[in-house]
This record gives sequence, structure tokens and C-alpha cells, in this order.
Amino acid sequence: MPTAAKAAQGFTLLELIIVLLISVLGFAVIGSNISSGNQTTRLQAAARDIASALRYAHGQALMSRQPVSVAVNLAENSYRISNRDKIYRLDERIGISLIVAEEEFAEGQEGSIKFFGDGSSTGGRITLEWGPQLRRIDVNWMTGAVAIADAAA
Repeated sequence: MPTAAKAAQGFTLLELIIVLLISVLGFAVIGSNISSGNQTTRLQAAARDIASALRYAHGQALMSRQPVSVAVNLAENSYRISNRDKIYRLDERIGISLIVAEEEFAEGQEGSIKFFGDGSSTGGRITLEWGPQLRRIDVNWMTGAVAIADAAA
């Protein structure tokens, strides 16, 4: 024989909304922690892009037997390859510094690293900085080899 009204089973709409709200807040906290890794990722991507441009210039100089340079504009946070028209801009939050031979530093705040047809280069170092993170891009003057390294802040 059926008994009196059974107690309702399940969750109320209010309980479900509260659980969903707590879940959304939890994901928001996780998302903000993940986005702090974006700084490291963007800095590493910028270092890889510049290194790629330097390697491209080195390869072009070897193939054409003509000098090809990569000019870095410190004031505009940008760089360009001498045989191309495009200017590549870095994130404005990334600080950039440059160590090159004195004759490769132009008036204003632009310096360049030049690659020659025999594989050598003027050499230099480009340092990218974002907060406590640093990436160093070194160009060997004798071989023109390009290397990226983490640097201590």
C-alpha cells in the first residue's frame, strides 16, 4: 500500500545555480593563473621570432653572397630585415636592448647585426625583458650562428 507523500528527491533549481556559480568562480581563478604564463610564452615567442629573422638573414647572405642585416629599432620596439620591407613590432611591454659593434649602431636608437656572404657576421646580443623574465639572443661573429638562452634577471 502506498505511503504518504514521498520526500522529494533531487536538487532544487537554486542549489544547481549555486553549484554552477561556484564552478564558474573556480574556473575564473584557474584562468587567471594560467594567463600569468602568457607573459613567459609571449616573451619566448618574441625571442624565437627575432632568432628566426636572424637565421633567415644569415641564410640569405650565404645564398646571395651579399651582406644582409637585421636592424633593431629600440625606440619603436621593432626590427626589420634589410632585403624586406616589412617591419616586425614587438609587444610594447617587452623591453629590448642591443649590444653590437659600434659601426653597426646608427644615429638615434637603431642598431643592426650584419651577416656576410662567407657565413660570418658582425655578431651581437639582443636581450628581451618582460618583468623578471629575460631572453638573450646571441649571434656568433665568426660563424653567424644564432642561439637563444634564458638569462637571469
